Amino acid sequence: MSPAKIYMAETIEPIWNLPRIELRALSTVTETRPAAVLTGNRAWSAVGPMLDLPIVAQAEPYTARLDFLEELATSLPEQAQVVYGIGGGLASDVAKYVAWKRGLPAVIIPTALSVDGFFTALVAVRKDDLVYYETTGPAEKVIIDLDVVSNAPAHIRGTGITEILSMTTGLLDWQYAAKVKKNTFQERFQPWAASIAAGIAQQAYKIAGGVGEGRADALRNLLDLICVEVQLTNQLGHNRPQEGAEQYFAYAIEQKAARGAGIPYADLVGPGILLAAALHKQQIGPIRDTLLSAGVRLGQLKRDDIIETLRMLPDYVKKHNLPYSIVHDLDLSNDQVRELIATTGLDLSDKRPL
Repeated sequence: MSPAKIYMAETIEPIWNLPRIELRALSTVTETRPAAVLTGNRAWSAVGPMLDLPIVAQAEPYTARLDFLEELATSLPEQAQVVYGIGGGLASDVAKYVAWKRGLPAVIIPTALSVDGFFTALVAVRKDDLVYYETTGPAEKVIIDLDVVSNAPAHIRGTGITEILSMTTGLLDWQYAAKVKKNTFQERFQPWAASIAAGIAQQAYKIAGGVGEGRADALRNLLDLICVEVQLTNQLGHNRPQEGAEQYFAYAIEQKAARGAGIPYADLVGPGILLAAALHKQQIGPIRDTLLSAGVRLGQLKRDDIIETLRMLPDYVKKHNLPYSIVHDLDLSNDQVRELIATTGLDLSDKRPL
């Protein structure tokens, strides 16, 4: 029996769809179902007065740890018929997870285009020192007010561009794994998908300046690119074109960087993209300039945390059986790690110039 027939016979996997996406003023949103609302104080202060929601419960999620998510799902009032996630990626992930556990629809209202998780069928759950994905299915719908997004703080409003730029390095890791024959059959390298992903990534370089300026047209373009990226990975059934060493670095450094508080996703993965690009001997300047022009902060991580994370990263990816990447074969001395960081232009003096 051929590999293709084995795969079809033994695997039942849905090709997930995007949620319904509505571009509209939030002042036009009226919900009739009793709603549980998960949101942060800043997001709620910014958009709460615009919304007409019959709220039966409201909470501020502070983590995506599995135990916290389970506790929220268990304590959700029985009268809730829909779960709203309002704000950034954390509110979205928590709302999707809680709604999934309780068999309810989720509605997501992003206040910034900061992650692609608004549109995916996955939730990034934290357990121990690992980020893993739980398949919840997509939200019922995502409601986006581009005026709200345009007025979000510059360092978060369009930082979902990192999801697009991570294809630059994710593709390199996917190709690397193919070269050393480490991809599974399900995650085999497919040139047609790589070509599409590369084209999506190239568009990010063109719109970054407009995203950083908060222009509605550029943010709409970013929305389109994120949606195409998500649907591509939906079609493939995996994230290999978009997730490699840059994401592994972000996973591994998250707990060190957070120090008990949340830290924006882009502040972790932006530096990870530069480090992964350097490992693959790519030109760093255009990538760094694009990230900065889009508003991504590249100086939020401490030098010692970066060094420690890079040194332990090969053991981390092997311990957690992450898909194969250049990191799996990494063996850098402290001096080589410092040289790698210097190549990226990341902060080596804790003065955080970027």
